[in-house]
Amino acid sequence: MSAAARSVRARRRVRFTPRGALLALVVMALLFYLVVPMRTYVSQRNRLDQLERQTELLVRQNADLQSRVKLLGDPRYIERVARECLGMVKKGEIGFIVVPRSGPPQPASC
Repeated sequence: MSAAARSVRARRRVRFTPRGALLALVVMALLFYLVVPMRTYVSQRNRLDQLERQTELLVRQNADLQSRVKLLGDPRYIERVARECLGMVKKGEIGFIVVPRSGPPQPASC
């Protein structure tokens, strides 16, 4: 090896000094203190997004159920369901069931 190659190689060698070690330690500590809260923030943000989607779904379901409750409070709707789905008739009325020519009778779709 020539003297020039040795001097280039010697310059490339990294020297660990106490100052460099302290700087590396400070950088590692800063990274640690930045990464851990960032991870916590990201996981909490994901959880918040999930809970917001769940809340939207529950609000829609609640609105559907509220409309169903309102519908079930209507006497005309209850009478229609009783007649069509349950085959009920009022006192004095005569109920008829239409039986198809082929196959068993199909119940109303309620």
